[in-house]
Amino acid sequence: MASEQRSFIAIHSRPRSWFGDYRLIYSDILLSQKLERTEGRANADFVETRARIDPACGAEWIDVGGTYAMFDGVGSPLTQTFGLGIFEEATNDHLERLESFLRERGAEVFHEVSPMSDLSLLSLLGERGYRPVELTSVMYQGLTPGRPAGEPKNPAISVRRIRDDEADLWAETAAEGWSTEHESLGEFMLAFGKIAARANGSHPFIAEIGGRPVGAGSFAIYEDVCVLSGAATVPDARRQGVQNSLLRARLAFAVESKCSLAMMCALPGSQSQKNAQKNGFDIAYTRTKWGQNHLR
Repeated sequence: MASEQRSFIAIHSRPRSWFGDYRLIYSDILLSQKLERTEGRANADFVETRARIDPACGAEWIDVGGTYAMFDGVGSPLTQTFGLGIFEEATNDHLERLESFLRERGAEVFHEVSPMSDLSLLSLLGERGYRPVELTSVMYQGLTPGRPAGEPKNPAISVRRIRDDEADLWAETAAEGWSTEHESLGEFMLAFGKIAARANGSHPFIAEIGGRPVGAGSFAIYEDVCVLSGAATVPDARRQGVQNSLLRARLAFAVESKCSLAMMCALPGSQSQKNAQKNGFDIAYTRTKWGQNHLR
């Protein structure tokens, strides 16, 4: 276990989730650094994978004072920054460099900001024409080695990691699950998923009923922390426990892989957040996305 993680995981134990006892984790700046960096690394791997598959797209990322700025194309949810002000105090110079990186590529500027960053950052963002545009529940769970996942709630659902030749199948399943939100979102997620399934560090999972793919979920590991994301269920298989099955299978694999911490992000109050909490996740903090009122 990394020394910085030992500093925020206490030795106290209490019953928790189907993993059994775990050490109490405090929601502080060290935990936030761990979570924000893990998500940032996963997104950086995605951007690098897109650049490798499609060199002409211009996808790239930079590190400015510990803040990861991503360009994954105009309009991509990854085209923004992660970790602003959590590793180093953010300055006007930092923001100028981050804004220039995104604006020069024709993208709007967005920053994901942890509440553990210094309060001076809020004034700085306000002075530069930013406003809050989105909230995210950042969740975590401590993982205990050797704990079985238990029996699935719906034995008809099987979940597994995809094979190397199933990246497109995984992307198609995820896109079908997202398409009910908006038709164009399904089209976007199909292209997005084909990259996500091939990204470095990624371990995509697929859920099946009777051999038919009905759900998909992303999963990645960095050192001893895993990040769960991108779960979707096809419309006619909903309300059967697919999301919970995907969640439990990925957490079981995390334990087998000797991860000590898992993270997820979700819209506050959403069903995804509720599913995560049912499976032992706690809310570390609510993160705010800031965007500029106009391109400077």
